[in-house]
Amino acid sequence: MTAALKIPASIDMSAYWLPYTPNRYFHQHPKVMQSAKGAYYYDDHGRKLFDGLSGLWCSPLGHADPRIGAAIAKQYETMDYCPAFQMASEATFTLASRIVKMAPKGLDKVFFTNSGSEAVDTALKIAIGYHRVMGNASRIRMIGRDRSYHGVGIGGISVGGMVANRKMFASMMMPGVDHLPHTYNLSQMAFSRGQPTWGAHLADELEKIVALHDANTIAAVILEPVQGSTGVLVPPDGYLQKIREICTKHGILLIFDEVITGFGRLGANFGADRFGVTPDMITFAKAITNGVIPMGGVLVRGDIYDAIMGAGGQEQMIEFFHGYTYSGHPIPTAAAHAVLDIFESDDLINRARALEPVLENALHALKGKSGILDIRNFGLSGAIELDPVAGKPGLRSMKVLEACIERGALVRVAGDAIAVGPPFISTPAEVENLISVLGEAVDAAMNI
Repeated sequence: MTAALKIPASIDMSAYWLPYTPNRYFHQHPKVMQSAKGAYYYDDHGRKLFDGLSGLWCSPLGHADPRIGAAIAKQYETMDYCPAFQMASEATFTLASRIVKMAPKGLDKVFFTNSGSEAVDTALKIAIGYHRVMGNASRIRMIGRDRSYHGVGIGGISVGGMVANRKMFASMMMPGVDHLPHTYNLSQMAFSRGQPTWGAHLADELEKIVALHDANTIAAVILEPVQGSTGVLVPPDGYLQKIREICTKHGILLIFDEVITGFGRLGANFGADRFGVTPDMITFAKAITNGVIPMGGVLVRGDIYDAIMGAGGQEQMIEFFHGYTYSGHPIPTAAAHAVLDIFESDDLINRARALEPVLENALHALKGKSGILDIRNFGLSGAIELDPVAGKPGLRSMKVLEACIERGALVRVAGDAIAVGPPFISTPAEVENLISVLGEAVDAAMNI
């Protein structure tokens, strides 16, 4: 394999199939991280790299916080595993209670999973189960949205709207799924600061879907409050409110996928809080353990839980046949408790909110730079849209990533966009330097 000539001689890379990575390109241009501390990674070239996307949106506290490690070590010595079925650890109950207290009012049950993908599939199953026990077994249809990402489970790719995630697996996907159009319109929204003012009317497309299929066949609508994986697509002002109204009108459950936006990324506990829209379920993962160890979950409206419990038959019978061996695992539970303790003691959500204008101003200062078609931001997240290389989608952004690494920063490739979402522990100077590096990298990448 000719790619082996590019691989560092000390590493055998032949066995590992990298996820969501162009493996052939990677073997020609390997990127190997060696360590991480605070807001920085250190790679195999000895470079110190500012973590401009908080891992994969999952490490808002930075890396190697000793308080998280101490909590994990203590839990390991106390009880490394507890069977997830028919029993649970005390700390899992208290973690669920803490998350409920952070959530919008009415979302007062938590079902734990191990990832965002599992959380999405769980939420879809809860929606189907709820309508069935309510005597509405015809409500089986799910509505997703174009350019959305809801993980890699069969349910998640079915309701997801990223073509590349779906086309290879079409034969496996759920039947009865439709999609809303996405809300991104470059001609109307370019260089918006925060929520675009144009586009709330796009929520009315849900009424057309309802009319097409009949509301009595639709179980749920699932949306990301801000679409992260396709490059920080911010909802138009009023859009989410209209979606909520339409769902309520027709008895359709509304699920917010907050795997990225949950736990402070938008300057509030959840995106639902920031936008003032309460869904019927919220999926979460990533930041709940700061990316240290896998954990996810679903926040569920209490009456949905009560309905499923009420239809469960005899008390010794399982009401909802779903779960995972590692649901509510004691060690990620301990990590999550430590993370929430740090959020509180270090006032990190307010720190993230304070960094928002710093990121916004730095990003929009790049307006007018050759190769940048759009700049968008919301919360402590943002993206630039790049002028693509003709006939080579994604190449421009890959070259920007590599130019950023050469200059000391990590960013996220999202098609022909570059996304950023720095850790909440960042200083204003670090955020400004991240965007300065990004601007230099764009200049370098325009030479190809």
